[in-house]
Amino acid sequence: MPTPLETTTGAAATALLGLGVYRPARVVTNDEVAGPIDSSDEWIRTRSGIRTRRFAAADENVITMGIAAGRDALASAGIEPGQVGTVIVATSTHWYQTPGCAPQIAVGLGMASPAAFDISAGCSGFCHAVALASDLVRGGTARYVLVIGVEKLTDTLDATDRSTAFLFADGAGAVVVGPSDEVRIGPTVWGSDGSQKDAITQTKDTLSYIDDPDPGKVRPYLQMSGSAVFRWAAHSLEKVCREALDRAGVAPDQLDAMIPHQANGRIIEIMAKVLGLRPDCAVANDIETSGNTSAASVPLAMEELLRTGKARPGDTALLIAFGAGLTYAAQVVTLPELAA
Repeated sequence: MPTPLETTTGAAATALLGLGVYRPARVVTNDEVAGPIDSSDEWIRTRSGIRTRRFAAADENVITMGIAAGRDALASAGIEPGQVGTVIVATSTHWYQTPGCAPQIAVGLGMASPAAFDISAGCSGFCHAVALASDLVRGGTARYVLVIGVEKLTDTLDATDRSTAFLFADGAGAVVVGPSDEVRIGPTVWGSDGSQKDAITQTKDTLSYIDDPDPGKVRPYLQMSGSAVFRWAAHSLEKVCREALDRAGVAPDQLDAMIPHQANGRIIEIMAKVLGLRPDCAVANDIETSGNTSAASVPLAMEELLRTGKARPGDTALLIAFGAGLTYAAQVVTLPELAA
């Protein structure tokens, strides 16, 4: 007869308790990236909605940027580093298979011995990490979880690739997930479509690059079929958004804000239109000045809405993201406080 085991239970409900971001100092215009791809400011703005983006400095990486965003998130939540039980980092641009960057960020923030791990779900990684964090708190595994989405995508770009060179950028965003008296993080709707694995990928795998004897070999770069991603998003995301709203018990006209992954300005416009949002519903468009920062884009866009007053702490917002895999995730949340 098996020995009976005990289990843990946690909070009945969870919330985003604080938000912090890191935006690199260097602002890069369309004119700066247009030359190598034989393009123009007008072509880039029309195709993507981007006017500028941020590029990290040579001495910045996902660890340094993650620490900066995490520190501000903890401050805005009023949580000490020692209170955090788990750190989850969503990234695709940490250049070590092992060790992960999450334990290093935890040490950099002065934490003692939290569980800390990275996840790779492409641009939807932040929404995946929020889902995991909420479940950890409700399950009693951790009381407070620091979630970070961070990317240094400029390290992955071929400056002559017309599909990626103008689109991607760098940055970090973080939230603290913890217990709440009321439900402030709704159920997550997530999934994947592996049949679309080639829509966003590398030009070659790392092992093939290492084993290639050609002294003039070209290292792996990020590559994307923009048309395939656009078609998939336009066809599939409305269902995901509506299911997340239904599971949270929220009607589209009850939303105060929609914060989609900042993939493309045209995709954002389509999503807002098909959902029939209120005219005064704030729709994040941080891609205009930040570019596509993959796993960092949702928290960065959230911060921009709150910082500019387009949305306020306590507002009800839909988060939706999709990315390499293809993966996707969505949840309705109550917006947190910003770091002072």
